[in-house]
Amino acid sequence: MEKQLTGTLALAVFVAALGSLQYGYGIGVINAPQLVIIHHYARTLGFPVVDEHGNVTLSDAEGKQPHPSSLTMYWSLSVSMFPVGGIISSFLVGFVADFRGRVKGMLVLNVLALVASLLMALAKMGSPHVMVITGRTIMGFYCGLSSGLVPMYIGEIAPVKYRGALGTLHQLAVVIGILISQVLGLDFLLGNADMWHVLLGLSGAIAVLQSLLLPFCPESPRYLYIKLGKKEEACRSLKRLKGEYDTTKDIAEMQAEKEEAMKEAKISIWRLLRAKHYRQQLFVALMLHLSQQFSGINAIFYYSTAIFQKAGVAQPVYATIGVGVVNTVFTLLSVVLVDRAGRRTLMLIGLGGMCCCAVGMTIGLVYLNTYSWMSYVSMTAIFLFVSFFEIGPGPIPWFIVAELFSQGPRPAAIALAGFCNWTSNFIIGMCFPYIEKLCDMYVFIIFVVLLFGFTVFTCLRVPETKGKTFEEIAALFQKKRPAAPTEVATELQQLKDASEA
Repeated sequence: MEKQLTGTLALAVFVAALGSLQYGYGIGVINAPQLVIIHHYARTLGFPVVDEHGNVTLSDAEGKQPHPSSLTMYWSLSVSMFPVGGIISSFLVGFVADFRGRVKGMLVLNVLALVASLLMALAKMGSPHVMVITGRTIMGFYCGLSSGLVPMYIGEIAPVKYRGALGTLHQLAVVIGILISQVLGLDFLLGNADMWHVLLGLSGAIAVLQSLLLPFCPESPRYLYIKLGKKEEACRSLKRLKGEYDTTKDIAEMQAEKEEAMKEAKISIWRLLRAKHYRQQLFVALMLHLSQQFSGINAIFYYSTAIFQKAGVAQPVYATIGVGVVNTVFTLLSVVLVDRAGRRTLMLIGLGGMCCCAVGMTIGLVYLNTYSWMSYVSMTAIFLFVSFFEIGPGPIPWFIVAELFSQGPRPAAIALAGFCNWTSNFIIGMCFPYIEKLCDMYVFIIFVVLLFGFTVFTCLRVPETKGKTFEEIAALFQKKRPAAPTEVATELQQLKDASEA
């Protein structure tokens, strides 16, 4: 009898998820020590004193009054260059995964994580703004690759019965990484003037741990059989992951997938963009990733300390840690619900709830000076905002792309979805401080409008993929856009001929 969950499978999922943990650490680590880092930037650049908001209050040595916007620019770059690295590397996920395999690919990527960590850990010895921005860019490059490889590997080794639940573990590891960075970022731990550089560089420890454990993880059986044609090695990998049992059924399934892939051929990014047959699926995949980033969640992750301070919270750092705890708890809830309630249902609940919470945040901030109890409204809205995010819009876009596409277009679709996600992440990280200054207390009205639009789109256009095969999902899209079978077959043949040419 097949053992669905084994110690080796648990180890492989845990080790892979360490890459996601590092991704989450990179997102959250820059938040808590914001004022300390800005203060250090100011001193290094000859601006000796900054106030509690990071604005320079004294002139430099030559008597010139420095412009506060320069520090805002350096800080924004420190935050937003992280997703820039992800934007660049998102197109390379398929190449790295296929070149040396999933496990070796993750192992090689840790070199990037170590280089980035060293640059940030040694930032106080050089020009801190240059070293932090460079280190964050390289770390983002690593995370862009890791955020594609980890869900891909976990999805390929997970039993079908648990694929949705194990797929959400990527997001769970991300939020745990955010929480760890927030706790370590407390002033009495590492988020102070003496230790902030250690806080930024500590992610290297995660890379070292993963590098030590990856050699004990089996390679993806699907990669071994479908990509390399190594049947015996695939069988050995299956038995290590699922226990001693008859692998005939799994091999037959992979053989069918391999034959389908050979018929369909691998489709490039450019040809996927031009293919009418996949346009509906691609549009849905990209919109789901846009809804994740333009929901406003990264405005909370990157700048929650400043937002809580504006809401009148006496200890905003602790409130930010509270957000991290709520984040983790509701991601665990999503792990339980995703294979029961379904992807579409959780997306609708999450997006609709976030829209209402963004209204609550705006009302709380606008009337804060009039009614002191409005600070509690703002805080409650922020906590609920994060809760609804982790129920659906947080974990689901990362793994639903693989469910919407078959073997042929899947690598190109994952690359495009990753590019869309990281680009949106960069736009939010870079622009939010300026938009916040422009809109002040009404900044979340922008996200209210966006979230309402994403909720309507999900209701009208996103199908339920729970328990459905690729053929069934494709049929759902064909119902939305009728096309003659001969037209579809002709287009697929053209794509195959073009790929072979």
